[in-house]
Amino acid sequence: MSEKKISSSRKHQIKSLMLSIAKGLLEEEAREQEEEKRRYMSENCPPLSMPRTMQELQELAREIHHKIDGIDEERYNMEMKVNKTNNEINDLKIKVQDLMGKFKKPVLRKVRMSADAMLKALLGSKHTVNLDLRANLKQVKKEVKEEDKELRDVGDWRKNIEDKSGMDGRKKMFEAEA
Repeated sequence: MSEKKISSSRKHQIKSLMLSIAKGLLEEEAREQEEEKRRYMSENCPPLSMPRTMQELQELAREIHHKIDGIDEERYNMEMKVNKTNNEINDLKIKVQDLMGKFKKPVLRKVRMSADAMLKALLGSKHTVNLDLRANLKQVKKEVKEEDKELRDVGDWRKNIEDKSGMDGRKKMFEAEA
């Protein structure tokens, strides 16, 4: 199949025709909307006749009040229907996400809890368990080793150095080795 190329002048001509048709359609639509608006206003809002007496004025106020009540009820009913459908839409979205298996994990906050508070939350308020971890630990007595005693008994290191310094100190070191 060979496709024919359209010249640029032909493209411009077709484009201008499409735009003129679209402009005509938009104007027609605007006229229809204006006519619909006039028709609705004539049906629902009859021309106001100003009452001459107090009795007629009160009657007009009652009529307007009843109309306002009716319109308010309609508005409330519509609002409830919209809220109900929005909730249904959200539920269906959640079901679709469940079926697709793609979950958005909510961001979890870090909560600082003591072990007692955590057990109380898990087991309920009936169980009050006091966790004293130190009470369950084994008591171990520390054994003092003899090497540690000797290290502590050495005393001042300067005294030790003075004893070993000089000829006397070296002589003692050699005697101690032999």
